[in-house]
Amino acid sequence: MYSMFKTPLTRWNSNPAPAGRHFAAEPSTEEYCDVDVAIVMESTYPYLKGGVSAVVHDIVTHNPDLSYGIIHITWDSSAPLTDLYGMPSNVRWVRTVFLSMQEHKHDYLAVSVKDLGMDAEQRTALSNRLFDALYGLSERGEVEPLWTLIDEGLNQRTRQYPLWALLGSREFMQTLQDRMPQLNLPLADSFWILRNFFSLAFAVTGETMPRASVYHAHTTGYASLLGAAAARDHGTSFLLTEHNLYVRDTVNTLLDRNMALSITAEDYRTFDVTAEQRAWMAWWTEMGRFCYPSARLITYLYPTAITEAARLGTDIDKSVVVPNGMVIAEFDEKFRARRQVLETLRQESSEHIWRLVYIARVVPIKGLMDLLSSMELLRNHGYPNLHLDVLGPTEHVPEYYEACLAKIDALGLHDKVTIHGTVNVREMLDQFDLLVLPSYNEGQPIVILEAMAAGIPTVGSDVGGVAQLISDDLLTTDGKTIGACGETVTPGNVEQMADAVRTVIGNLDAYADYAANARTRVQEFFQMHEVMSSYNQIYRALGDLPVLAEPALVKEAADVPTQVLAAVRP
Repeated sequence: MYSMFKTPLTRWNSNPAPAGRHFAAEPSTEEYCDVDVAIVMESTYPYLKGGVSAVVHDIVTHNPDLSYGIIHITWDSSAPLTDLYGMPSNVRWVRTVFLSMQEHKHDYLAVSVKDLGMDAEQRTALSNRLFDALYGLSERGEVEPLWTLIDEGLNQRTRQYPLWALLGSREFMQTLQDRMPQLNLPLADSFWILRNFFSLAFAVTGETMPRASVYHAHTTGYASLLGAAAARDHGTSFLLTEHNLYVRDTVNTLLDRNMALSITAEDYRTFDVTAEQRAWMAWWTEMGRFCYPSARLITYLYPTAITEAARLGTDIDKSVVVPNGMVIAEFDEKFRARRQVLETLRQESSEHIWRLVYIARVVPIKGLMDLLSSMELLRNHGYPNLHLDVLGPTEHVPEYYEACLAKIDALGLHDKVTIHGTVNVREMLDQFDLLVLPSYNEGQPIVILEAMAAGIPTVGSDVGGVAQLISDDLLTTDGKTIGACGETVTPGNVEQMADAVRTVIGNLDAYADYAANARTRVQEFFQMHEVMSSYNQIYRALGDLPVLAEPALVKEAADVPTQVLAAVRP
């Protein structure tokens, strides 16, 4: 059958691909092989470094006994398509799916109303079925009528007619006018918005994906829709991981809201927004509610994410926490170096210049401008022995970077702030006394875990899972409480940030406790081998794959939490 997308077919067999190789220019007609796990990503792995991509690469490399495929969703063929990781041998293929209508216009736009093979009465009935299905989802949480329409009219292997051709019919336009007046848009504008939605749905559900025993999407949105549809198509399992709450972040970006604000499934009905904004809010919110029921298991990085996701329609009963992890031995040398610094501090604390470090992209959501204001407050309040190092890309939002430089100049902080750009963070980690993360939005930041493994305290905004990492008391299985390794502050509150920095570095004994707790918290709760053992056993349970007596992980495998195994058992 003719391919719905002109997508490159990229495949690996046994040899790792070198990092930096560009695969999009090497199309192949090979069939994709079946894999144990297909990881579904949106605009990240393996073509973007850091963040979720780093976590996914850990999953792949720390579970070499499983075979993987990568489904990479991006907008169009001009997006980055250069492998930045070098695929290991257990990654059999990477498949790219484009969302832009221009990438599949010959398939999407080539059909006409006559291709439905229906008369006017049948087209009216189909139009009403479509709106019935949409209302069934939004009002009662019913998903099966919409899945049935996808099977009949979008799914490449099962469709009986091209459902998207219905949009060009008079009957659809009349039904749209009758059934969805609340869009509050001119009919032509309503048509174009729905045409966009149909195009996006077609892009992610209209082509048969390679078969996997488990489809593991790492966001809701398009990745979740594709993963759920592929699992349904092949009769296999769909696993969803929410590293962050996609609906919240996407809606807040659309509305230019504070990224720390929560979103609920009802907000698109009640917010004072434009009609077009309301339509897009509904699209993203209902897409999440549509996909949640298909997931056999939903994993989150920290407990409060489950509570927040419940307000977006997730099922708490099949939601569990599987955090990020560190290979702590990789930081032993840095930890020893930090302990030596602490000993030196006890002897020469008055002469010490406290090295603060910001490790993130220089973009508005990460809050560097706020941190610069906090640095001014600290200087003015008698803390002259401070220096801030800024590590991370500066080119993503050039105007924001220029504004940061201008603020450094205006505040006279030239001798207090050094911007390094992109560097090897781990190599430099032992040079710093305190990680400062003033973000407006985070999941469970890897950079905090890295600092903790090196014995470095953190001051961070109370967003996402930051409090669980650094400030909440954590209880070990033997009843021991591990105290804080830093302080959390309200995002955007520069006075709180300055006060928290003073709290951590103002008392050497307290600082030593923070540093010791940082390392201990990773040892007790965030060890890579334990996290990867959880993923390995989840994959095997969901995919009905053989259970290994000795999972091929980096270190001795720990038991998967009881609630995880209970959630994935049939």
